[in-house]
Amino acid sequence: MKSLKNSILMSAALVPLALCLTSLPAASQEAPADDAAKVEDTITVTGSRIKRKDLTSVGPVTVLDSVQIEQTGITNLETLLQRLPSSAGFGGNSSSAYWVSNGWGTPQINLRGLGVNRTLVLLNGRRIVYGGTGANSAVDLSMIPMSLVSRVEVLKDGASATYGADAVAGVINLITKEGYDGFEASAKYGMTDEGDGEELLLDLSWGATSSKGDVMFNISYQDTGAAPLWDESRAPCPGTPGPNGFVCDGLSSSTIGGRGTLPAGYVMPDGTVLTGPTRVNFNQTLGGDGDSFQIYDGNRDGFNYNRYFNASNPLERLSFATFGTYHLTDSADLFAELLYTKRWSTQPASPATLVNIGFDASHPTNPTGVDFVLERRRLLENGARTFEQETDTFRIVTGLKGTLGDIWSYEASLNWGRNTGSDSILNNINTGRLAQALDPALCGTGGIPCADLFGYGDVTQEVLDYIVFTETGLGGNEQKAISASMSGEVLQLPAGMLGVAFGAEWREDKGWRNPDSLSVAGLALGNQQDPISGATKAKEVFAEVSVPLVKDMPLVQSLDLDGAIRYSDYDLFGSDTNYKAGLNWRINDGVKLRGTFTTAFRIPNIPELFGGVSEGNLTTVDPCSGWASLSPTSNIYLNCQAAGVPTNYIQLGNTVLTDAGGNPNLEPESSESFTIGTVLQPIEGLSVTLDYFDIKIDNAIRTTPGSTKLSLCYESSNLSHQFCAPEHHTRNPLNGDVNYLSTQNANTGSETMKGLDIGVVYGFEKFGLDHSIDFNATYLSEYETVAFEGDDPTMIAGYIGGGNGGYPEWRAISSWTTTSSKWSGTYSVQMIGEGDDFYATSGPGSHIPAQFYHNAQFSYDVTEAFRVTAGVDNIFQNDPPFVASWTDGNTDTMTYDLLGRRGYIRLSYRK
Repeated sequence: MKSLKNSILMSAALVPLALCLTSLPAASQEAPADDAAKVEDTITVTGSRIKRKDLTSVGPVTVLDSVQIEQTGITNLETLLQRLPSSAGFGGNSSSAYWVSNGWGTPQINLRGLGVNRTLVLLNGRRIVYGGTGANSAVDLSMIPMSLVSRVEVLKDGASATYGADAVAGVINLITKEGYDGFEASAKYGMTDEGDGEELLLDLSWGATSSKGDVMFNISYQDTGAAPLWDESRAPCPGTPGPNGFVCDGLSSSTIGGRGTLPAGYVMPDGTVLTGPTRVNFNQTLGGDGDSFQIYDGNRDGFNYNRYFNASNPLERLSFATFGTYHLTDSADLFAELLYTKRWSTQPASPATLVNIGFDASHPTNPTGVDFVLERRRLLENGARTFEQETDTFRIVTGLKGTLGDIWSYEASLNWGRNTGSDSILNNINTGRLAQALDPALCGTGGIPCADLFGYGDVTQEVLDYIVFTETGLGGNEQKAISASMSGEVLQLPAGMLGVAFGAEWREDKGWRNPDSLSVAGLALGNQQDPISGATKAKEVFAEVSVPLVKDMPLVQSLDLDGAIRYSDYDLFGSDTNYKAGLNWRINDGVKLRGTFTTAFRIPNIPELFGGVSEGNLTTVDPCSGWASLSPTSNIYLNCQAAGVPTNYIQLGNTVLTDAGGNPNLEPESSESFTIGTVLQPIEGLSVTLDYFDIKIDNAIRTTPGSTKLSLCYESSNLSHQFCAPEHHTRNPLNGDVNYLSTQNANTGSETMKGLDIGVVYGFEKFGLDHSIDFNATYLSEYETVAFEGDDPTMIAGYIGGGNGGYPEWRAISSWTTTSSKWSGTYSVQMIGEGDDFYATSGPGSHIPAQFYHNAQFSYDVTEAFRVTAGVDNIFQNDPPFVASWTDGNTDTMTYDLLGRRGYIRLSYRK
């Protein structure tokens, strides 16, 4: 069935061929001239280093120019890019800031949903240093002000033969303004309907050109405020929608009084004899009897942590940029790019939770009289924690570019980028000091207070002053690259000029992270962290050719063959060769077919290789929750029973404390990508593109989510899956809780993705006004992963949640823009298609309906220099849908809009 579906999609991409063959004369008469060729004689398009005249000649590329970007009203790159249908899965933004490892608050882009580390982001065709707080694996998009960007080119095709490693899913190329002459200032202010999430953006740009060259300066400042998650209109508590309203049944089992498990036969204070291992909870009333306890009730005792989280987190950014070109001669230019960005970001977090603290029966604070493990105790007495990041990112590029005679153009450049950052956790716990305060032989002497953790309010301020500290880590990333290339049309063939390009590149990437000394020593709450330090080096040579094969023949207006090859030598992983082949067949002025086949090779990045183990509470679904109600013949029933999980076991909350981190034994991954598509221009002003894509990644470097590991284990026959081994997870033998779960990076079997990209652009004039309709959609027909050779595949296409982000089959965005000489208006609709929860098969949130977000913007030119713009996003207040395996806010924060309706006004002055 899958092969049939994909064959149909491939055929759909070629339908215009049949249309062309039945209407050849009409198409050739009505087809418009190539707009790209009108702009300039030759251009370099993302995906190729050969200068050419046809923007559509190199694979599936989405281009957004400055006018289109301005009409969206979007003023940050992550929102602009993450709204594209070709974006999916997990990508860092202000809503999902908690989920970006070693880079909280770092905006990112995940093309195709194949991973932020498989999406190559370029600035003017050159690499950008990674951003975050140390040893990161993706570019921090917040470092690049939107006011600098002239256009964005999104290549939805593998491009390792052109750009080297990491371009597995595709390339985002940000092209800055050049030849800018004048002054521009703009100010934007907006907020949500709730009066929060304020955004202030200030931009100043100045540029000048002369016969000697050009220069541009830009200063940009952004200040985005917090939008609390627990607002009544968003997610006042974690829970589930029910027939009588929302039920707060997802409260955290990390209680403020503390909970643990008592054995069977224990006699409770009221005389009740426990018939099996039973969870109990201690006093939760301030000023109450801390030694009192009762059988745990999640609805009564659970903790509402939503009031400590944000729907959108604050971010402050200050950027300076200078771009310039100096004409040394008529055929040689000296160019330079300087960019500096400072970012401050914060995320509030719920009060710290102490985990699995053992007390013997004789401990003076233990009221149970038996050996007891306090499994969870949330220190509400200490208040909320706060995560803070401060980063500085520099990027300097300089080089020479020019022409040699009438044939060759060249460029040589030096690219240096460095990012440094600090991240802090305020109100964290020094577990070494906590152990001292709980030791009867030590506390009460030498200035060490005695701590009593049983019951809310029993932890005194004296104890808090002794055990609380601010955890701070430092780190950074650095990139150095030297590259040189030449391009030219070297030979006249019967069908046109033979184009070639070739060059070489040397590149070094470094990453480091020095956690707080207490964390390194294992004395900070959370997992012990090791320092990270590593570097990779690459030496590469590449070549590219564009061969015109046939021209001006029946059914062949032109037929071109594109080829590229790149040889890479890595200091840690040896050498590899990647190539790309593409065929571009223009049948007539109205129909063109194109196809590409590419290979890619991605080495593990620094955090994947050298990253130490860290720990966090991640969204996880335990298949053994309620297992006794399943069919006695099902694998889950039999396996959970065999694992000793109690018959009354119910998972508490939706998170499990999970280990994640690097793996020094990783090997490189390789991939093959195939695309075939059509560009159809049947009438003037209308362009339709259809592109089928097929991507296969072998030896894939992947983090398998904890929910997936548990599901594969307990659905296997007789616990035979390798994920059942203790190095992957273990359980508390008393109550059945998962007390250890590992999701460290590993080389898995493979990943396969197939689908169809659709694009429609129609520009026309009506009623004396210019109109433009733009529609883009992506259909994801297949995405599956295989954990190891011979294992059953895990289906991802059509599923949402579980900490994976969203992979609905359909995503789309459309807009209608109307423009006059004085004003313009744009109405856009973003659609995120329906999908099923990754793990829930029934009940609320198991199926998520399609979501539609309506946005509008209107601009008016008060004078030739002064423009006023106003806009509203999410006009109809589309609240995020409930997702059963949600991350935060009862939804998937990586997929849906948490802010609700919000408006803005922007003032612009150009001179």
